[in-house]
Amino acid sequence: MKQSTREWIQKAELDFQGARALSLRRKVRFHDLVCFHCQQSAEKYLKARLEEAGCRIPRTHDLGDLLDHLLPLEPLWAALRPALDALSDYAVDFRYPGNAANARDAKTAIQNAKAARQEARLALGLKV
Repeated sequence: MKQSTREWIQKAELDFQGARALSLRRKVRFHDLVCFHCQQSAEKYLKARLEEAGCRIPRTHDLGDLLDHLLPLEPLWAALRPALDALSDYAVDFRYPGNAANARDAKTAIQNAKAARQEARLALGLKV
């Protein structure tokens, strides 16, 4: 595996583990951050797969766009589209006033990020 791919994976995993840890906090609710880090984790895992394949990595937070670049390599990942589309909104939506995530959003974000993580790690030959 390329060193640059490993770096993408490391960043993706930190976002995923951070989101999970934040989701367990009870005194202060971090739903916005959980959703944001779930989106970031999925984005970085998709970019890791592109990197490993030697593909150009687009400068985008749109997970559907990244998926479109990956489908020639991973056609079965089309099933991830609903999860990735839901996560894409979290790149910006909850980072600014006017929108706030709730417990359901955070739980769904974790599930969607977990699905993306699982597929990416399997494709990259890593333990899930």
